[in-house]
Amino acid sequence: MATSEVNIFCRQMSGMVAYNGYAYEDVERIARSVLGRVKSRPHIGIICGSGLGGLADMLKDVEIIEYADIEGFPVSTGSGLDHEEVPGHAGRLVFGTLKGRQVVLMQGRAHLYEGYDVHKIILPVRVMKLMGVKILFVTNAAGGINQDFNVGDIMIIKDHFNMPGFAAVNPLVGPNDDRFGPRFPPASQCYSSRLRKIAKSVAERLEMNDFIRDGVYCFLGGPSFETVTECRFLKVAGVDATGMSTVPEVLVANHCGIEVCGITLITNKCVMEYDSTQVANHEEVLETGQKRAKDMQNLIGEIVAELGD
Repeated sequence: MATSEVNIFCRQMSGMVAYNGYAYEDVERIARSVLGRVKSRPHIGIICGSGLGGLADMLKDVEIIEYADIEGFPVSTGSGLDHEEVPGHAGRLVFGTLKGRQVVLMQGRAHLYEGYDVHKIILPVRVMKLMGVKILFVTNAAGGINQDFNVGDIMIIKDHFNMPGFAAVNPLVGPNDDRFGPRFPPASQCYSSRLRKIAKSVAERLEMNDFIRDGVYCFLGGPSFETVTECRFLKVAGVDATGMSTVPEVLVANHCGIEVCGITLITNKCVMEYDSTQVANHEEVLETGQKRAKDMQNLIGEIVAELGD
């Protein structure tokens, strides 16, 4: 651990938390600024993970704002697992209508391993809240801990394991503003049972049952993939898939009353044997995302259609 990380950790453990969050008024100003540049008034937000960036092509009445043009927004370095690495497509908000519903898509997200503070990562979610978003779809690419899962499976998230949270790496650390949500929010129902039920029903109608799973997602900081021992530990803990994103955004969405649907694409199987010659790699993740892209897009689109007004 680097000296700066040790210092931050020690301050957190001693109660002297280094808080780098945004005040409610700051988020409110950013949200007003964004809304002032578009006609759309979205009620649904979608964080586009691997294989889902093309969902923007399904939108009508499209309006685009680059992250770099939004005050305070974290701009991804382009090395993450959870956005399409296509020139001109990562790092922007895309507004439009999907199946008749007004939505805003995040094409590209920031990660802890890029060096961002956890409070910076979640700024877009709070901005979406103050723009009027009530439902958030969060998608990601992940490694399969559950050995019954196959590469290309789509997992509907029922719960998560916030491993960095054990060391107080939590976006809710710091002063709490009740206008966002309560000081001690329950996290046992972060993933809406209503939306999970709709997702499963839609998947069945689309004849996706052969590769739809239900499971627990674990958030690890990255950027290194997991060791064999770490994977074995997660398996014992009841984890089905692990990745490097999603949980910070979900915790904040839950905190401020946004209904969440989490969907994971299993892009590789985690290595569980010490003598295995298999290794996780970024190229496999991207390749799987591209192969399953259309299914992911159709699933999200049809779930949105089912929500009605």
